[in-house]
Amino acid sequence: MGKTFAQKVLERAAGRLVKPGEIVFAEPDLIMSHDNTAAIIDKFRTILPEGNVRYPERLAVVLDHVVPAATCKNAADHAKIREFVEEQGIENFYDAGTGICHQVVPEMGLTLPGTIIVGSDSHTCTYGAFNCFAAGIDRTETAGLWVTGRTWFVVPETISIELSGFFGERVSAKDLILTIIGDLGAAGANYKAVEFHGHSVSTLRLFERMTIANMGVEMGAKLTVFPPDRNVMGYVRDRGVDSKRSAWSDSDAEFYTVHEYDLSRIVPVVARPHSVDNVVPVEELEPTRIDQIFLGTCTNGRLEDLGTAAEMLEGGRIDPSVRMVVAPASREVYLAALKQGALQILLEAGAMVLPPGCGPCLGAHQGVLAPGERCLSTANRNFRGRMGEPESEIFLASPETAAASALTGYITDPREVM
Repeated sequence: MGKTFAQKVLERAAGRLVKPGEIVFAEPDLIMSHDNTAAIIDKFRTILPEGNVRYPERLAVVLDHVVPAATCKNAADHAKIREFVEEQGIENFYDAGTGICHQVVPEMGLTLPGTIIVGSDSHTCTYGAFNCFAAGIDRTETAGLWVTGRTWFVVPETISIELSGFFGERVSAKDLILTIIGDLGAAGANYKAVEFHGHSVSTLRLFERMTIANMGVEMGAKLTVFPPDRNVMGYVRDRGVDSKRSAWSDSDAEFYTVHEYDLSRIVPVVARPHSVDNVVPVEELEPTRIDQIFLGTCTNGRLEDLGTAAEMLEGGRIDPSVRMVVAPASREVYLAALKQGALQILLEAGAMVLPPGCGPCLGAHQGVLAPGERCLSTANRNFRGRMGEPESEIFLASPETAAASALTGYITDPREVM
């Protein structure tokens, strides 16, 4: 019987044969944290009051969740982190303004195919787009990894998702992953590895794969991963990354379940409050007025997402009843969008552009909602209170649907405004 991607990577890390359900110990190749590094430092110091991080070269720290600092406490946390990374000699430190961790880590050439990456953020699974075994962990486990460099995994069973066909006009990867989550449910892939197969995988560009991999955790997946094809290898080579450790499942690997999706049958969808799996086609949604649109985040804040929205809004005006907030995923994305003219178009249409970072996504600042307001967001979560106000509502959708809705003031099928 052949082996899955997860088996191959964990076997190499553990130095022995493994099978699904087994517990294995391994040393991750990269350990990522963001603003919560301040809390991890406190936990680390309870274990080693005077000690040093075991492998400082394996750490990556990105300030992105509340940037610029919104409160004195945020500023103090950032200062503590800056002092710690200097003290510990952590070279992979990316200060406020560099961008969102899940965009910055690939940009900096840290997503080596076939390696194990863990991060103190649940959307670390994004790096599966680059053929990484990438999973979120909590702060306590991160602190332990700083001490020992080692942690444990249960070898996951694997779900295969087979893709065929091509997306229609104004349909995108966000519609696909929301459709999959709606079908499988928020717990449908609990602690499973999710692999993407089929002829149509090669048609998905890296930014689309990142959107899909990012939201794997919203159906409970431990990791979401794509094959190391030309798209992946071309990107990592351009970033100076060694790709010799890439891995993929054998043709006769055994899967827990197999699901098939024809991209030509995917339509624009939204996830209604207050669950990511509460998915319905936009064309079936009752007329729904919105107060704010948020275009950005580690899910859909990339150059192509901003460009798509700009192309749809060019020459138009955002409905006066709507606030549109735009947050590029990184400084690199911001600069590219400036050069391409996307940000100018969005600003001329009436949008507000924020610094690169997470901002409104977690309800920290720069776009929180008022009681009773509705937001259409390109983020990955719509839980009650996610954007700060428990009496607000969040709908999740694609950049295409966000742009169309900005023009009309209510949630709109983007195919209607072509």
